[in-house]
Amino acid sequence: MKKAVYSLVLSEDVIEAVDRMAYAKGTSRSNLINQLLAEAVGYVTPERRMADILQTLTQQMSGLFQLQEQATNGMLVIRSPLRYRYKPTIRYRVELYRQPEQALGVLQASFRTQNKSLIADAEAFFRSWAKLELAYHLCAQSDFSITDGVWNRAFHIPANRNVTSQELGSAIGQYIKQVDAALKIYFAQLPDTALAERALAEYFQSNMIR
Repeated sequence: MKKAVYSLVLSEDVIEAVDRMAYAKGTSRSNLINQLLAEAVGYVTPERRMADILQTLTQQMSGLFQLQEQATNGMLVIRSPLRYRYKPTIRYRVELYRQPEQALGVLQASFRTQNKSLIADAEAFFRSWAKLELAYHLCAQSDFSITDGVWNRAFHIPANRNVTSQELGSAIGQYIKQVDAALKIYFAQLPDTALAERALAEYFQSNMIR
């Protein structure tokens, strides 16, 4: 959404009230006025869309995962414990894009560890998961990247379909739940990688293919 500079004549009392509200919300005067005007005329700004998606996602994750306070608008960090030797925690970070022309956003999954064995096992799981999604045409090769145990998965708004922010937030939340459940099933079978792969494939076919 392009922005332009306009001159508005407003009373000082209104500006003072706007400034107080902007300060409380941690935003600028211009951004707050833009949001208020957009709401008044029924226009959904990118900021409102991102906030609505993350609100729905937060509601889905609450009670099931540990939610970390948002560092910036358009981002949510979710943590989930894993039963694996010293009980590490996997970190899911959802980042939404303000202009979703190429992608709605990205999900990043990672472990804060230097343990080479854990990193190798995590990469093996992410590669297997990506292979299954590609085999069933649920994504494109370019939607995935795996580097040093960090997995990135891009999200797209469905083509030729009107979806609400709540539906998008719900879909992202459901996807994270399925990935997290599959990860734990996979790791529960290690070090037998063949058994882990088979358990993952069975879970995927039962829960992801609709």
